[in-house]
Amino acid sequence: MLDKVADPEPDEVFDADGGAHPLFRAAPDSVSFRKLRKRLTRQVRETIEAAAMARSGARWLVGISGGKDSYALLAILLDLQWRGHLPVDLLACNLDQGQPNFPKQVLPNFLTRHGIPHRIEYRDTYSVVKEKVPSGATYCSLCSRLRRGNLYRIAREEGCEVLVLGHHREDCLETFFMNLLQGGRLSAMPPKLMNDEGDVAVLRPLIRSAEDDVAKFSAAMAFPIIPCDLCGSQDGLQRNVVKSMLADLEARFPGRKETMIRALANVRPGHLLDHSLFDFARLSSKQDALS
Repeated sequence: MLDKVADPEPDEVFDADGGAHPLFRAAPDSVSFRKLRKRLTRQVRETIEAAAMARSGARWLVGISGGKDSYALLAILLDLQWRGHLPVDLLACNLDQGQPNFPKQVLPNFLTRHGIPHRIEYRDTYSVVKEKVPSGATYCSLCSRLRRGNLYRIAREEGCEVLVLGHHREDCLETFFMNLLQGGRLSAMPPKLMNDEGDVAVLRPLIRSAEDDVAKFSAAMAFPIIPCDLCGSQDGLQRNVVKSMLADLEARFPGRKETMIRALANVRPGHLLDHSLFDFARLSSKQDALS
């Protein structure tokens, strides 16, 4: 049976001396940062508990790309582990995919300096993507599949039953609308799923957390961010279009993103059109039943 995360600690001892992972020793001491950190930590803990993610003694492989999301995720998980609220082993892992101009020493130096167990893996998937993807098409889909396959392999090699990724609220909403508008299906990013082989669970503890909060947190912690345009990412990707659409909606109607993410956890199959989820054919009125 999966273990529940320990009960939350009182706010007044949240930042007690020696009560945080060493990564936080240079963190800002402002009220605004404390509130931000508490909010993200609470959201991560609630997501871990709601999806029964944490099994005592398990080994988690935490994917870290060098972007703001994975840095924030790793920091929060390390802090929860440090406080005794996450009874698992954590191994940070960066997959160097051979993108041009990738600063290879940034992540090893950061992880080593802070005493964080890690593995750096090199696989030139960038050349594969360049070879396979037609000119003018987008790299992201194939690149992502190759990256995920390698991370599953590394998880097995390291004895990890879990792969943890830094997807946040906006990633979930953007995926939902891309599937809705382009794929003709209602599908997003779940907090927890199993890979096709059934031997590695994929967890997304930040899935209820706002991207803006994650960005502010990472900036305040002064993480050495690696830019996401190393492969010459093409402008005008569909995800960027959806991101702009959601940003415009949020600007016009503040709070709509939070409403939408709640809606994804409040599904009513009988009010949709999927006959595999709801047996409309057997639905009848009381009068029909008496006939």
